[in-house]
Amino acid sequence: MIRIGNTLAAALALAWPALADFDAGRAAFDAGRFDEAVAEWRAAAESGDARAMLALGGLHARGLGAPQDYVAAHMWLDLAAGRGEAAAAEKRDALAARMTAAQVAAARDRAARRRSGEPGADARRVGETFRDCAHCPEMTAVPPGSFTMGSPPSEEERGDTEGPVHRVSVPAPFAVGVHKVTRGEFSRFVSATEHATGDSCWIRGDGDWEERPGRDWRNPGFSQTDAHPAVCVSWHDARAYAGWLSRETGANYRLLSEAEWEYAARAGTATRYHWGDDIGRGRANCDGCGSRWDNAGTAPVGSFAANAFGLHGVHGNVWEWTRDCWNADYEGAPRDGGAWEGGDCSRRVIRAGSWNFAPGELRSANRFGYGARSRDFDLGFRVARTLAP
Repeated sequence: MIRIGNTLAAALALAWPALADFDAGRAAFDAGRFDEAVAEWRAAAESGDARAMLALGGLHARGLGAPQDYVAAHMWLDLAAGRGEAAAAEKRDALAARMTAAQVAAARDRAARRRSGEPGADARRVGETFRDCAHCPEMTAVPPGSFTMGSPPSEEERGDTEGPVHRVSVPAPFAVGVHKVTRGEFSRFVSATEHATGDSCWIRGDGDWEERPGRDWRNPGFSQTDAHPAVCVSWHDARAYAGWLSRETGANYRLLSEAEWEYAARAGTATRYHWGDDIGRGRANCDGCGSRWDNAGTAPVGSFAANAFGLHGVHGNVWEWTRDCWNADYEGAPRDGGAWEGGDCSRRVIRAGSWNFAPGELRSANRFGYGARSRDFDLGFRVARTLAP
């Protein structure tokens, strides 16, 4: 067991000359250049103390939770102990075998781009769509910008939780799922991880809500295909899915912050919906939207026109989890686009409205706090992805 405080101080004192070689090794490893990584780590081991290298490797592993950090620490130890490249290469090959095909492909792609001088894999054009793997959600790059968050007192059906209105800046581009995560996409995650999704789901019949045993994302009580949005998903389930995508691809998947959600949903508009102030007919799925799925169940994703950022279904169909803890208004809310981590964190903000709620609940500014462990037959999510500079 490595003790964080004293061990870190000792490790830094002993290994500081080797840190440049260590960083170069990690960069090479992340780019898929395994042989170059071994050479850099050998230099680090030769210029530093083996015990310090092992301590730093252990601390890195605890911070990142990545298997390559544990392997790197043992590689350093083997090299420093004079066991040579053969022992280190054996561990390198064992690690490569544990990497998923998506991770290997992503590493090779990054390496090829660097060698050719092309922009990095995250240098996405605004509006460009992409998938990081065959089973990953389709994503699109959203530009940076600023917007007025919330709704003015004059907005029809406005609630007190939607104010005060305030200016929010989103400083960097980020990627957002073109659609809500589908049942098919969520199914692959559950199959791969054996994530426990519970054996009950909240449903509403004749106006009353009840937690119904035997209902879950596979059987929400209405017909779905893999093209429909996943429902009966808790905030913790949604976070687990994003974490799985991150491990699969090496990219940073996450839930949107509440500010990011409203910014992306509005797509430069200030009206009640991204198409205007009236719900119209056939533009969304809700109780009163004029679609063939109204108040009966979910519509397949992509059934309605996208907004100006290329996002489908931001109004209605199913509610969407965001990262933020619940606060009853915007007093003290972040203005940098980040998630609000203070407040009632047993409840999280949901947005978008759903197939069995009235049109007013679908407004861009509408928000609601919901229990993070709850699973409902009208509640799903959409993912975001950080774009590296």
